[in-house]
Amino acid sequence: MLFSSIPFLYYFLPVVLLLYFAVPFKLKNLVLLLSSLFFYGWGEPRYVVIMAISITAGYVLGRLIEASRGRGLSKVFLILSVVASVCMLGYFKYTDFFISNINSLTGLSIPLLKIALPIGISFYLFQILSYTVDVYRGTVPAQKSIINFGAYVASFPQLIAGPIVRYSDIALQLEHRTHSFEKCAYGIRRFMIGLSKKILLANALGELCDIFRASDDRAVLFYWLYAISFTLHIYFDFSGYSDMAIGLGKIFGFDFVENFNYPYISGSITEFWRRWHISLGSWFRDYVYIPLGGNRVPQLRWFFNILVVWMLTGFWHGASWNFIFWGLLYAAFLVIEKLWLAPYLDKSRFLRHVYVMLIVILGFVLFNATDMTEALHYIGAMFGAGSLPLISTEFTYYWGNYGFILILAIIGSTPLPRLAVDALTRMGGNRTAKLRDILEIVFMAVLLFMITAYLVDGSFNPFLYFRF
Repeated sequence: MLFSSIPFLYYFLPVVLLLYFAVPFKLKNLVLLLSSLFFYGWGEPRYVVIMAISITAGYVLGRLIEASRGRGLSKVFLILSVVASVCMLGYFKYTDFFISNINSLTGLSIPLLKIALPIGISFYLFQILSYTVDVYRGTVPAQKSIINFGAYVASFPQLIAGPIVRYSDIALQLEHRTHSFEKCAYGIRRFMIGLSKKILLANALGELCDIFRASDDRAVLFYWLYAISFTLHIYFDFSGYSDMAIGLGKIFGFDFVENFNYPYISGSITEFWRRWHISLGSWFRDYVYIPLGGNRVPQLRWFFNILVVWMLTGFWHGASWNFIFWGLLYAAFLVIEKLWLAPYLDKSRFLRHVYVMLIVILGFVLFNATDMTEALHYIGAMFGAGSLPLISTEFTYYWGNYGFILILAIIGSTPLPRLAVDALTRMGGNRTAKLRDILEIVFMAVLLFMITAYLVDGSFNPFLYFRF
């Protein structure tokens, strides 16, 4: 089930909210767990079993780790947890990748298993892993209630595309959390912002990307139009989902971590990764990079640590070499910045922003390619390889049709709209506060009407990150 769908918006969510707020607090997590399992099973009923097994294993091993803390058994149970999660993720996500590469290297013809990837498995297994590691470290106590633990892992607001919520961030909220009109109002507003990003911007940009891929009338500028469109598409698609997840979390009383902070205004690749997919970056930092030694090691070891972390970051996104090289691209530029480039970037804000966006745009072309051959072809074509014309008829036509959306998306990817709203609020003071609140309600109602009309009439509505 998609957040951006009629069944979710007009059937599932209203029913769940009625049940959730009708029951006493001690039953709220049970309602959240059961509704989350229903939400997940709506599209993939057979994979609810996989999730149930993962929840049970994480809960039991967490209890065993805590019960045996201070003895060797504690580490054994932690290793079992890590191996179980990694093997499950490896089986569903990477088996065919390894078989394909073995076939290519050896000339064998081992048949592919063609295993369907359970939606969200990369996210909820990482949450279980962080939980068992934190219990082993003594950072958090093991959860005594399997219902509470299940509600944490399966919580439908952030189940299938993040953010990756750590148990330590919401452990207390599972036991005691507040519900208020202010939280609900903020949650609804945040959800609507995310839904608008997804439906009104990401979907339109995704359509343009599909049009380019189907086109036979390509030109250099058409390749750039595609690359910029996809860069904006993936941002509004994923950050829109994160906004919706955070907004729903607020409605249910949870405070989920922020996942994006205007990454496209960054002045370095280092800064970009502090602003993009924050929950994933911090997860790899705390559970891979720092345990490897971080940057408090000899330089060659630091290179190795960076290499491992970014190779895993790329591989996490998908079972294909272009994802691995995408991760290694960022590893290379992070090292270059650290050792040489940083002082030069500080001299011109404009040039450093151009540098970051160039790397990010080229990186996302690599990210979205079907394979490395296509990635190299696209990147070469962007710089004139293959004697392509600068402009084509289709480029002119689709720039005319989608130019306004692109400009709107570029502005929307910066803090400018938020700063403008804040400035108007300060100028108006208390006199216009009530008018502002009324206009906000009207604006949200209009947005909901527009989105509903689009969903009834439209067909392009996938979440890009579901495939990870």
